[in-house]
Amino acid sequence: MSKRILMVLTNHSELPNGKKTGVWLSEFGEAYLAFQKEGYDVTVASPKGGEIPIDPTSLEGEVSDEMLATKQFIENTEHLDHQDASQFDGIFLPGGHGTMFDLPDNTKLQELIRSIYEADKPVAAVCHGPAGLVGVTLSNGDPLVKGKKVSAFTDAEEKDTGLQDDMPFLLASKLEELGAHHEAADNWSEKVVRDGFLVTGQNPQSTEAVAHAFIDTLKE
Repeated sequence: MSKRILMVLTNHSELPNGKKTGVWLSEFGEAYLAFQKEGYDVTVASPKGGEIPIDPTSLEGEVSDEMLATKQFIENTEHLDHQDASQFDGIFLPGGHGTMFDLPDNTKLQELIRSIYEADKPVAAVCHGPAGLVGVTLSNGDPLVKGKKVSAFTDAEEKDTGLQDDMPFLLASKLEELGAHHEAADNWSEKVVRDGFLVTGQNPQSTEAVAHAFIDTLKE
């Protein structure tokens, strides 16, 4: 049977400064295409369901037709509340600044991640996607990331974007506050960390490597 993957995206479309945001398209598209090539059955969901906003900055520069074609898969996402953890073999959280606003406190997402992780199935997140991990506690009450090696969008990278004051928190610092061991590479360079069933990556440049590490974990 083909593996079933749940991808959870943000619905949040605007920063406090008025700048448009959403998902970073390549972080969704590169992972989705990698799963598609493996023949996986991918469900794309979000806190509110429906169409996902795309960060316009992620459409600047050279964007391949193949990547632009993945927009069709986020035009009508399923509602997160309708998902059942037992139906999936793993969960993947793409980033984009929007995730910082609607994923950290989503109790349904926390429940899904906890159930999947405690069933020894992989949980992966890239760039700002690990914002979806910060509210997750295990059955023993510990934060999921406590004592874990992780990577996520760094405080230095956030300062590079100039958006640090528009974020509810700085992601790497928040993960460290929760007891994670955050590992960082140079700004905008690939970094992937795997700790058991938890796979995380630093930035958009890390998406393909995170997706493949997630696939490797699924195959073990």
